[in-house]
Amino acid sequence: MESHADESLILEITRKVALTLENGGAFGGLYGHVDTAVTAALKAQQAWQWEFSHKDRIRIINEAKAELAGDDAVNELALLSVAETGMGRARDKAAKIRLALEKTPGPESFKANAVMGDHGLALEELSPFGVIASLVPSIDAAPVVFCNALNMISGANAAVITPHPDAIKTALRAADLLSVALAKSGAPEGLVSAIRDPGAPNLEKLINHRSIAQICVTGGSAAVSSALRSGKPVIAAGPGNPPVMVDGTADLRKAARDIVSGCSFDNNSSCLGEKALFVTHGAANELVGLMMAEGAVTLPNPRDARRLMDVLLKGRVPDKRLLGKSPCHILAAAGISVPKDTKLILVETGETHPFVQEEIMAPILPLVRVADFEDGLAAAIRAEHSLRHSSAIYSANIRNMSRMARAMGTSIFTKNAPVFSAIGYNGDCPTAFTIATVTGQGPVTPVAFCRTRRCVLSGAFSIV
Repeated sequence: MESHADESLILEITRKVALTLENGGAFGGLYGHVDTAVTAALKAQQAWQWEFSHKDRIRIINEAKAELAGDDAVNELALLSVAETGMGRARDKAAKIRLALEKTPGPESFKANAVMGDHGLALEELSPFGVIASLVPSIDAAPVVFCNALNMISGANAAVITPHPDAIKTALRAADLLSVALAKSGAPEGLVSAIRDPGAPNLEKLINHRSIAQICVTGGSAAVSSALRSGKPVIAAGPGNPPVMVDGTADLRKAARDIVSGCSFDNNSSCLGEKALFVTHGAANELVGLMMAEGAVTLPNPRDARRLMDVLLKGRVPDKRLLGKSPCHILAAAGISVPKDTKLILVETGETHPFVQEEIMAPILPLVRVADFEDGLAAAIRAEHSLRHSSAIYSANIRNMSRMARAMGTSIFTKNAPVFSAIGYNGDCPTAFTIATVTGQGPVTPVAFCRTRRCVLSGAFSIV
């Protein structure tokens, strides 16, 4: 499935989605008023926590995931996302959606902790917050809806979703589909719901609603600031500018393949993709050649690089109209022609170049040659700007890998693999589409949406 899929199919999907959303969703999970949505969510959450067993919750969530993982729902959302936002590639959007459905952890994540001693027993368990507001970004709206909502309800919470205005159809359709799938398996109505109007008044009302117990923000700094001002527990994602270091001991063929694959995935339209490449002098020429063999193009003429910068950046701010677009589309805007199968634009720059220092969500990768590992590490730390999001290294030197992991201090660090492997894409870990750098939870799991409660029984329950 490609992003240039048949236009009539996209129009039909858009028409069908618009009709469903106008009618309040197939199961009534979409609400025009914040109070109505939160009231329904509160009722559903109390039933979900107290009337459904742990085994029931596992069954219902797993059945809903399986229901949604079919090609029809996944492809519909992928095409809708590209059509609505103009960002990314439908094939990669579909892969992200499947990742959210297949690798988001469930209720089986929870374990109790018991401590026994001379004074008796102390038991600690994870308890739901209650009703959680989930603020969804325009980028990756469908997988964020699925991943966050599944995490929340796995912890016996209810989720009220508010979409970004630029991806309202995609986010609401994803919420609607999830609500229907959960209902089909027996979940209470309102367990996952969404606000149809994502305007600022409704957003503020939702964040400050007395029955909202926690807020999750996967989006811009303004939304994060509003959530933090509420005085409620907040899980907040932040921007990233992931640097990648390649030293002279690396398997350069693998590094080239992985870096091109990672940076070009979905046209590098998320915070997680590789954003700046630092390579030791001795490895740089060979790595560039291998990356070109994998589908990257270079701009050896300095005037072409300048033309690219002029169309892509307005001052130091990326032009939103070009973010998430294909290399051909971006270069065509600069008057440069490249083959249609080009995956990545590789631009050699100095460390202070805006392509290195600014987060640019596009398949453009600045390459900076560095004298040695220490020089590259120092440059990578500066380019990451203490965002503590993601970083990576390609090396066979254990000391270099360990040294960079410690020095970067990022929530995600990958060694000899694309950064996306750290959220389970061609990797073995659970997925997460909210990387909570601002509030410190890192890749979010169901545990982040629960609070620890302790119960102490004095003088009993010790049998030894």
